Amino acid sequence: MAALSVDNLSKAYDGNPALVEVSFAVESGRVLALCGENGAGKSTLIKILAGATAPDEGSIALDGRTIALRDPRQAIELGVRTVYQELSLLPHLSVAENILLGKMPHRSARWWVDWPEANALAAQELANFGFDRIDARALVSELSVSEQQVVEIAKALSGRPRILILDEPTSVLSARETDTLFAKIRELTAAGVVVLYVSHRLEEIFEISDEVLVLKDGVRVLSAKTRDIDRNGLISAMVGRSLAAIYPTRVAKPGPARLECRDLRRAGVFEGVSLSVRAGEIVGMFGLVGSGRTDVARALFGATPATAGEILIDGEPVRVRRPADAIARGIAFVTEDRKRDGLGLDLSILDNGGLASMDLVSWRGVLNRRRQETMVEAELDELAVRPRGVHRMARQLSGGNQQKVVLAKWLLIESTRVFIFDEPTRGVDIATKVEIYRIMASLAAAGMAVLLISSEMPEALGMSDRLLVMRAGRIVAELDRSELSMERVFALAIGVELERKTASP
Repeated sequence: MAALSVDNLSKAYDGNPALVEVSFAVESGRVLALCGENGAGKSTLIKILAGATAPDEGSIALDGRTIALRDPRQAIELGVRTVYQELSLLPHLSVAENILLGKMPHRSARWWVDWPEANALAAQELANFGFDRIDARALVSELSVSEQQVVEIAKALSGRPRILILDEPTSVLSARETDTLFAKIRELTAAGVVVLYVSHRLEEIFEISDEVLVLKDGVRVLSAKTRDIDRNGLISAMVGRSLAAIYPTRVAKPGPARLECRDLRRAGVFEGVSLSVRAGEIVGMFGLVGSGRTDVARALFGATPATAGEILIDGEPVRVRRPADAIARGIAFVTEDRKRDGLGLDLSILDNGGLASMDLVSWRGVLNRRRQETMVEAELDELAVRPRGVHRMARQLSGGNQQKVVLAKWLLIESTRVFIFDEPTRGVDIATKVEIYRIMASLAAAGMAVLLISSEMPEALGMSDRLLVMRAGRIVAELDRSELSMERVFALAIGVELERKTASP
């Protein structure tokens, strides 16, 4: 008997189908990977299983018993725990309060919280997960994004789930943290827990899942054992076509240095950073979480300025103390966290897309709204942003389409000479990844300098003409494409020496 079975689930919004008669079943102790492009229906399915959204048709059964989920509380009581892609922690509360929210231990008086016991219980949950280094007494707002993700997952695990739904759980985790999570998933499935695993990282799907379910336009297009499919077959099912080459074939023809920095530093964060990115070149920057990659990018853009060192554009020293200085000198920055730093989620797509190019459609301080709309719509159509319509709120778009709006914002500035991409494909589907890679390649071909910061090893190696490796706030290596290998780059990132291969006698 299946631990979880879904029969003919359907859901539509304003007459537009999000799910169409989706059915599947999962046995105890199995990991089901849920795949599909952004907008394929994955989020709708997750919300229905979590009790956050009611289906229009269809049924859900746990251990053969049909249930009608009225709200998330009922789902939790039935053992269904969900970790959404967007963090839902309360930043002003401690780690312990977040993990034990709604079930804080108390003393004889129910209103009297037993704080030592609460901190001990939360610390034990973190230790059981493999993250005892996180202080249960710390405020969530004091944690890094990856640590917050760990706390979010620990919170779900504390409920002893029967069904655990993980939506892009590794998007902000390091390789080591991902390994720890996978070890926990294997431990849970060995105890009979069902895990629904959503990820755009194909290598993770093949490593951790037992079965794969692919949705496209709300319809189930593939259901198979993971061992019975390969990467190309999975990609073809997701996007409706074969993607023989994810990374574009290109021959770099680098020109003069467009972006340089010399001995850039910010006390306690990074130091002695010197690099150059030439016209027509894509330079990658790889490092583990906390290595200082994003901090360097923010310094180059003036978001958190360096305290010492020099930045040059086309050989000329420039002063970059704020983002406006960087934009004026032709630097664009696609930030790591698009929802926090790259978009106004409650503003329209039009407002977001035209945010950095208002001077192009203004005269004497008066904005020509009609001209702006025409310009932004044309760029969004070029990037195939869906659904169409520039007056809807940015938060209504899928992650991949939100990232396209961020790209459109910078592509509309004709004076841009340098593009800094920080984790540009985080949380987007494979088809959007390919489109972003194509855009980066076309920018380089047009003579732009492209700096790509990525924690995805295949992406960093697949797109870079040269690769910089960061560790502990310093650039520890610069490698040409011919020198790149996953083993070498990872060894440099963690600070270990690879054993030299010796010839056999």
